Amino acid sequence: MHRLSRRSVSSILRSGGGAARYRKAVAPISSSTSVPIFDSVGVDESRSRWYSVLPGGRSVAIKSSNQVNLKDSLILGKRYESAAAASDASATPPAERYEYQAEVSRLMELIVNSLYSNKEVFLRELISNASDALDKLRFLSVTDPELLKEAADLDIRIQTDKDNGIVTITDTGIGMTQQELVDCLGTIAQSGTAKFLKALKDSKDAGGDNNLIGQFGVGFYSAFLVSDRVVVSTKSPKSGKQYVWEGEANASSYTIREETDPEKLIPRGTRLTLYLKRDDKGFAHPERIQKLVKNYSQFVSFPIYTWQERGYTKEVEVDEDPAEAKSDEQDDKTEQKKKKTKTVVEKYWDWELTNETQPIWLRNPKEVTTEEYNEFYKKTFNEYLDPLASSHFPTEGEVEFRSILYVPAVAPMGKDDVINTKTKNIRLYVKRVFISEDFDGELFPRYLSFVKGVVDSNDLPLNVSREILQESRLVRIMRKRLVRKAFDMILGISMSENRDDYDKFWENFGKHLKLGCIEDRENHKRLAPLLRFFSSQSENEFISLDEYVENMKPEQKDIYYIAADSVTSAKNTPFLEKLTEKDLEVLFLVDPIDEIAIQNLKSYKEKNFVDISKEDLDLGDKNEEKEKEMKQEFAQTCDWIKKRLGDKVASVQISNRLSSSPCVLASGKFGWSANMERLMKAQAVGDTSSLEFMRGRRVFEINPDHPIIRNLSVASKSSPNDEDALRAIDLLYDAALVSSGFTPENPTQLGGKIYEMMGMALSGKWSTPIEEASHADAKLNNTETIEAEVVEPVEAGSQK
Repeated sequence: MHRLSRRSVSSILRSGGGAARYRKAVAPISSSTSVPIFDSVGVDESRSRWYSVLPGGRSVAIKSSNQVNLKDSLILGKRYESAAAASDASATPPAERYEYQAEVSRLMELIVNSLYSNKEVFLRELISNASDALDKLRFLSVTDPELLKEAADLDIRIQTDKDNGIVTITDTGIGMTQQELVDCLGTIAQSGTAKFLKALKDSKDAGGDNNLIGQFGVGFYSAFLVSDRVVVSTKSPKSGKQYVWEGEANASSYTIREETDPEKLIPRGTRLTLYLKRDDKGFAHPERIQKLVKNYSQFVSFPIYTWQERGYTKEVEVDEDPAEAKSDEQDDKTEQKKKKTKTVVEKYWDWELTNETQPIWLRNPKEVTTEEYNEFYKKTFNEYLDPLASSHFPTEGEVEFRSILYVPAVAPMGKDDVINTKTKNIRLYVKRVFISEDFDGELFPRYLSFVKGVVDSNDLPLNVSREILQESRLVRIMRKRLVRKAFDMILGISMSENRDDYDKFWENFGKHLKLGCIEDRENHKRLAPLLRFFSSQSENEFISLDEYVENMKPEQKDIYYIAADSVTSAKNTPFLEKLTEKDLEVLFLVDPIDEIAIQNLKSYKEKNFVDISKEDLDLGDKNEEKEKEMKQEFAQTCDWIKKRLGDKVASVQISNRLSSSPCVLASGKFGWSANMERLMKAQAVGDTSSLEFMRGRRVFEINPDHPIIRNLSVASKSSPNDEDALRAIDLLYDAALVSSGFTPENPTQLGGKIYEMMGMALSGKWSTPIEEASHADAKLNNTETIEAEVVEPVEAGSQK
């Protein structure tokens, strides 16, 4: 056995116990602390020996490492050596393994300042711990009723002293013994609740679900978010003594003592006293404590009482003014004078129950009435109108949670929540404890941000953060199921017998669903049946895509649409002429987001969406022989018009969509439509270079049956260089530009051409030849008489 003197141990401790200089790992110790000293013995075995450095320089070998008390000291390092086989002389030197080092004060600082992002949660965490203590007592009292004999009531009471900045939280739960104080509060991140649950799991007679909250061992330390000093006074039914744990923020040690003051003794449970920091003394106001309890711990299953100031009115006598009393005596000496009183408010302090509301989502949906759902909705979200629909459902399986979702009756003022994910519409609870309402973006996609509701999960950690939610697989599963239930709820509104309900919903939230077509490709099949549009056969009422498909002609293969800025513009566009003749219905996309939404859908029930303003429109009635004849007949005319227009158009073609208009300007198949080009130009930060690129080709389509086109066809063959004919082509192009929805590049020039053509057309239309001649003569004779000025000669050099 190796023997170490005190001087040797002191020398090792001064050197820091570095493994590079010493092949031994030592923890900081007092004179009575056991120190692990490892010695490798033999070449064919590997083992560790424990040595205890005792007072007086004696060293005693300890056979079992379980006898060593390491709770109050941190192991700086532990080395494990394994010897190689004796026969392998060239083997690699054995590796040494060390335990990580940790500094208690630094670890406490990380927990307090990094784990929690909001100071308010300290009360939520401490109430959750108190609730767990009460739950443990209730569970254990089933088999041991003697545990409840000291105090039968199971509750939590919070008292504040705003003058001194003190908050006291008392529960009548299971309490802690001295050893449990050391284990639970002296060991960071060790949870008494987790131990309790593990014991239940290992026990054969444990059954049923549990709702214990704090399983992570860090909830208690949230008290140091707002406190300089925390005092925990606790008494367990298992022990006849009451113990006091006391610790300070950023300290590496704590104290435990027995409570001897008779006035501070409690029958059972735990009392936490928080001495608040200077900047956090606002938490000691009773009103603020009550607000935090209602916000975070409203649905904790045990009653929570807060110490509140109350008042009642009473009548008290008042002294009369001497002058008034003398006057009264003179007026009525015989009648007995009545004493004067006034109403005053008498104030007093008393306990007030704060968490009166029971969580409605834990009840059976069949037992909850519509009125109760609506009342809960109004109270939780401060609404005054009943919701359009609600959905209450539990979810089991891979992830378990309960939820109630609502569709509001109206959109919020401003309607800016289409792009705002932080709407505070979803309140997330973990085991009935409120966590946050800033997780809308994680639990619901942006386009469903108008849905309101509560979600209560038993599987998420209580100290959940946005980062945890973003990475959690459970949250992704929850999100899918919540979105599915939201769609079912909206579909129920659309199938309601009262059509006005869905019209009201679409007016308020239609843009959200269209945004979903752009952002959520996975749910296109759920979104498409919910969309509504005006059409050429329904200009005043919205129709669904299902209704459109039902009304399609037998030979119709596609769903036709036209994008415009209004229903009036859409129904008067020249693109619609031939389709109207054939009685083909066309959807009117008049909302700026409509066209992008439809382009992302691409098809519905195997019917492709087709923009009738794009080139190569196929109406299903092609006559190849007739088209071939028309192309041959007007080939020269098309070439002549193309030569005149130059790069303004990609080509000139015979149109199959016109009946009354002479021409139209169709967009390229893969370029922007006229409506999209207009929207892009209106963007505040529009990129002109991309605008020019995406504008794409434009096809000038002419109607061979129109008189203007036939006259120009004759001119192309007889007088191709005639100025009037060429000006007519320019004016025809500009007119097609406007009627097709495009913006002319030079409106003034277009106006000049129209005025010129009007002058030519109207010349002499309403006047007789005699009036024309007299008007011309009057114009010639209408000259002003100019008086001549007489200028006198001036000599050179004169000043005149």
